[in-house]
Amino acid sequence: MTPDELADRLEAAADRIAPAIERRVQHVGALGVADIRAHASGRPGPNVITGAYRASWQTLTRRIPYGAECTLGSEAPQARRLEFGFFGMTDSLGRLYHQPPYPHVQPALPQIGATLRAQMLHAVEEVFE
Repeated sequence: MTPDELADRLEAAADRIAPAIERRVQHVGALGVADIRAHASGRPGPNVITGAYRASWQTLTRRIPYGAECTLGSEAPQARRLEFGFFGMTDSLGRLYHQPPYPHVQPALPQIGATLRAQMLHAVEEVFE
């Protein structure tokens, strides 16, 4: 391959990399939310009473130059307490709590990270086909 051919190939790949990464990041976000929800389905995570807390986990994917970013989160007020616990603290109403943590995000992170790495590799392979 000549330097000019390589330059043409890299230029063509640069035009296709952002959409490929965005698709892959969106996919990783959906899998990540599913994994967090699975870990939030009973011990050692939080118990399920109504399913509203699990359903509160959402993903937001945004395009950035030459890629994408994805935020996974919950706006449920109990999210931080469930993940990290609430030991010997008083809430805004003056009630004292000794709630242990029921982690469900932290156990999902290794799988999310591994999936993201694999998907980025696939995105690069896709644009250089």
